[in-house]
Amino acid sequence: MRRARKQSGGAEAGVRGESASAPVKSANIRVGPAGWSYADWVGYAYPSRKPKGFHEATYLAEFFDTIEINTSFYNPIQPDHAGLWVERVSANRNFVFTAKMWQKFTHDPSPSGEDEKQVRAGFDVLREERKLGAVLLQFPFSFHRTSETTRYLDGMLKRFADYPLVVEVRHATWNVPEVFELLRERGVGFCNIDQPVIGRSMEPSAQVTAPVGYVRLHGRRYDTWFNDEGTVPSFERYNYLYSEEELRPWAARAVDIAEAARDVFVITNNHYQAKGVVNALQLISMLTESKVRVPEPLRIQYAELEKIASEEPKEPRLF
Repeated sequence: MRRARKQSGGAEAGVRGESASAPVKSANIRVGPAGWSYADWVGYAYPSRKPKGFHEATYLAEFFDTIEINTSFYNPIQPDHAGLWVERVSANRNFVFTAKMWQKFTHDPSPSGEDEKQVRAGFDVLREERKLGAVLLQFPFSFHRTSETTRYLDGMLKRFADYPLVVEVRHATWNVPEVFELLRERGVGFCNIDQPVIGRSMEPSAQVTAPVGYVRLHGRRYDTWFNDEGTVPSFERYNYLYSEEELRPWAARAVDIAEAARDVFVITNNHYQAKGVVNALQLISMLTESKVRVPEPLRIQYAELEKIASEEPKEPRLF
C-alpha cells in the first residue's frame, strides 16, 4: 500500500501526537467511529468505572480527529447540545464532526419547512464553530434510482446546498456516470461504502465528486444485513470485526481519494462492542505506518491491538 502523504493535520493527526493539534491542511484524512453513545462500549472503548466529568466525545477525541454524529439521524441536533459537543472536543484542534441528516429527509418523501428549520438549528452551531466537516444524506437500500427519486435527490442537494453534503446510496442502480456527474455539478461528495454485497448492493469504490471524500464501513454480516426477524437483535447487523487483510484495501482507497479530495472522512459503523473503534485505530496505523494510542479497556478486550499500541499497558499482563 502506498504510504499516506506525511503532513501535519493529515491522517497522522489521528494518532494524537504533536501533529494532532496542527492546522488542517489539504487532503486531510480523518478516521473515526460512527457515534459514541453506546451502552455496550462500557468496558470496551470506555472504562467500566467512568471518572467524574467523563464524556464519551472528549475521551474519543484523544484518539480520533472525527466522529460521525448518528443521533442526528433520529432527531435534529439541539443547538445547546451542539455547543456542548464543540466544547467537549476543543482540546483536539484538528477535530471535526460529521453528521447524518435527519431521516425525515432521506426516508420520508414530504419533510416540511419546520423540519428543515429544526435540522439547520443544530447544524448551524457546528458550522459556525468550523466543526462540521460533512452532512451525510444516507438513503436506504430501498431507495432505487428512478426519474422520481433522482428528482427528489437533486431537490435535497439544492435545499441544503450551503452545507458540505455527502450522499450515501446502497442500491447499485445509482452506480452510473450520470449520478456522479450530478454530484459533481452540485459539489456534493459520494459516500464509498463497504457492506454485504447481496443482489444489487453497491460494491466497494473510491469515487470522488467533491472537495469532501467519504468512506463508511458497515461490516460484512451477510446473515443479518437484511434480516428483519424479531428474534435477531438489531445490533447483530453491525457485530463484525474487520481483519487487517480486509482493511488494507480500504486504507489504499482512502489514500487514492485523498489525492483528489481536500478532506477525507473514513467512518467505521460496525459499532457493536466498539469493533468500529478497533478497526478505526488499525486504519490509522496503516495509513501512518506507525503505532497509535489505544484506549486501555479496548486493548484488554482485543489482543490484536497490542502490536499497534504506542504505549505500554498500564497494568501488567499475565501472559
